[in-house]
Amino acid sequence: MKALNLGCGRRYQTDWTNIDFRSGSEFVSAHDLSKGIPALDESFDLVYHSHLLEHFTKDDAEVFIQECFRVLRPQGILRVVVPDLEQVTRAYLTALEHASGGSTEWCNHYDWMIIELLDQSVRTHPRGKMGDYLSAQHIPNQDFVIERLGTEAKKLTDSRKQESCAAKRVNSFVLNPLLENAIKPIYRFLRHSSYRREWLLKSILGEEFETLELGRFRKSGEIHQWMYDCFSLKRLLEQNGFVEVIQRTAIESYVPDWSTFNLDTEPDGSIYKPDSLFMEAIKPDA
Repeated sequence: MKALNLGCGRRYQTDWTNIDFRSGSEFVSAHDLSKGIPALDESFDLVYHSHLLEHFTKDDAEVFIQECFRVLRPQGILRVVVPDLEQVTRAYLTALEHASGGSTEWCNHYDWMIIELLDQSVRTHPRGKMGDYLSAQHIPNQDFVIERLGTEAKKLTDSRKQESCAAKRVNSFVLNPLLENAIKPIYRFLRHSSYRREWLLKSILGEEFETLELGRFRKSGEIHQWMYDCFSLKRLLEQNGFVEVIQRTAIESYVPDWSTFNLDTEPDGSIYKPDSLFMEAIKPDA
């Protein structure tokens, strides 16, 4: 099986073709997928992407799905994983109902569900309110959040603890006086150089500087541009030529022994992103 993993991040198979916006491994090729898939027509048996499609606008997502169709061989499999709009909405409504009924525990869950539902579409700075919530010293409903997000949330909360320990080590570290005297001028130059560039841009652009910064962030690829439920994603795939479209679980697939690839699941069998919608489709014969 010749397989393609798009927007792979750090989850990839070394014998697959893996593509991401940036490459952090010799097994991953760097490419901007908004400019198409760098592959010949009908060159893959499987195309897989997870939590990528929602970062395209609704119109661009259709073009991207057409690209997936193009590079698949007849009877090739497309597996798409996205955040599940239906699931997160139902969880939000459940939290709303219990919080409105006076449950303190569910008030915390409600706060999180609002963030999970909206933040990644509206945020104006990296990691947004979700990052702020997960970076708090005390998360009142940490088990609930980890159950919702799976490994991702656990990694973020663990990294928060590591960053806190690292900050303590830095604060307790004392530089050799000679080394400190050598570093200070370099630090001042870099700091003031950056400050001067920022001051110059602000002077030229005025109030437009904040708009520029916001635009750069919003175009960086971090935010969600659209959301899907099982109906809208199935319709998108069918409208672009795919057949036998079926909703899956993290371990079900047209691909035999799918869970052994550890893309949607972890080695211990847990689901990598429990808040996901899993969908597969087939490219028909010509």
